[in-house]
Amino acid sequence: MRGDVMDAVPLDSINTDHIEFREMAPEDADAVEIVEKACFAIPWSRESFWKEAQNENTLYLLALDGERVIGYVGCWISYEEAQVTNVAILPEYRGKRIGTRMFGELIHRIKEKGVTALTLEVRPTNAPALALYKGYGFKEAGRRPKYYQDNGEDAIIMWNTKL
Repeated sequence: MRGDVMDAVPLDSINTDHIEFREMAPEDADAVEIVEKACFAIPWSRESFWKEAQNENTLYLLALDGERVIGYVGCWISYEEAQVTNVAILPEYRGKRIGTRMFGELIHRIKEKGVTALTLEVRPTNAPALALYKGYGFKEAGRRPKYYQDNGEDAIIMWNTKL
């Protein structure tokens, strides 16, 4: 993981009972970029998120602590299939099941759009993400050698074809 965490919140002061989820709008791009830079070695730009929020074939959900964007998940939708593009939670909010709840909300919403299969790539070294995806019924379907540009790590391709 990478980047400095802006406006860090002490771990013991985080109450996740009031975390809410909503779809990303173009005006959220600045806040999403902050999360992106705190989570990834090679971040997407603010402009990328602005474009994604306007695309009718995407669904991006934000996790909000009050007004603060603390995480997001996104996917591209093509007929009955979708591909997860990004999942990110600010470091100080990890380990509190926010990602699990957010991912479940994404699945619920894409199923309402007729999606029956979901795919994603994940680092073999990302044990928390692997556990999350396996908990939602994803199975390993292959590998993409040297997929990650920051360190040349492979990606595990995972699918859930029975949403």
